[in-house]
Amino acid sequence: MKKSKRISLALLSATLAATGAHAQSSMTLFGLIDTGITYVSNQAGNHNVKMDDGVNGPNLWGFKGVEDLGGGTKAIFELVDQFQVDNGQFMPNSSLFSRTSLVGLVNDRAGKITLGNQYDFMTDSLYFAGDDPAEISGHFYDFRAGPFQKLALPQNPTGAFDWDRMAGERIANSVKYLSPVFGGFSAGAMYGFGGVAGSVGAGNAQSFALNYVAGTFGANAAYTNIKYYTAGSPQVSVRNWGVGAHYRFGSWITNALFTTVHNSANGASVYEGSVGAHYYFTPALSAGASYMYMKGNTTVDNNHAHQIGANVDYALSKRTSVYVLGLYQRANSGAQAQINGLNSSDGASSSATQAIARVGIHTRF
Repeated sequence: MKKSKRISLALLSATLAATGAHAQSSMTLFGLIDTGITYVSNQAGNHNVKMDDGVNGPNLWGFKGVEDLGGGTKAIFELVDQFQVDNGQFMPNSSLFSRTSLVGLVNDRAGKITLGNQYDFMTDSLYFAGDDPAEISGHFYDFRAGPFQKLALPQNPTGAFDWDRMAGERIANSVKYLSPVFGGFSAGAMYGFGGVAGSVGAGNAQSFALNYVAGTFGANAAYTNIKYYTAGSPQVSVRNWGVGAHYRFGSWITNALFTTVHNSANGASVYEGSVGAHYYFTPALSAGASYMYMKGNTTVDNNHAHQIGANVDYALSKRTSVYVLGLYQRANSGAQAQINGLNSSDGASSSATQAIARVGIHTRF
């Protein structure tokens, strides 16, 4: 029996060695950690000083791998978990690798196809391309929220948290295709299966993108429609679309974004427009600022809000930086301002204004 096990192990080792000689593979462990102290001017009428994490990027750790299959084709996979630094726990209602989990194939001439739990194109084509001013100013706090609780988005902690899906929302049970780049253009399509017996369309999702890049300039457009299905109730469709652009020149990064949301259940709609700029004084020291205007329709009481954000970042090394940031939101009279990320039941201001100041540290591995 022992001899048989030795022979089997020897054969397995030989097989793995032969495989490695035929196709090169790699696997990378990576992660992001961000934490700091945040001051909030008004939460339900009170000041608040708290430890908060995942602001200058989410707290992530994961694995990603590539296997060269030959002929320009590679197999890829990604497993990513998001966690809370302050207590070490998973994010609420989440589990291991619930941030992203996907596997797929990529070919230089045919494009990329992936299957699993993955970002839609509102995140992929607008945020990851560098079109969102929030990325270069207030980070997570500078994503879209505002005095629009009556949006009442399904499965949303405030009804309006990250309403344009730019903070990395995912579509489960999905297949996504991204074309190669032709003359600077590329396109993408994504479909999420609803998994409802007897109905192909119930609970499904679609997302599409059109991208253009030319040197340091890029422009992108994205559309996502998510259907929320509950047995015995009307299906709810939440639709987003947006366009954005970015341009890098010298020590400057500039960008602009326009996004929308519509909830079919109650007819609520909101749009936003934002612009931002980031400047590198030295390779280590940089600063960014942004301005955003948000406006809702009659379902959300025609509420609107102005929001400004700014940060200063100093790199201690290639992987670790310290930063300070501030945000200010002013809504119309009678509305309750709410900055993104203040997701507790008392996260909204008791007035039309809300401000945040923060000092933090961010590292990557």
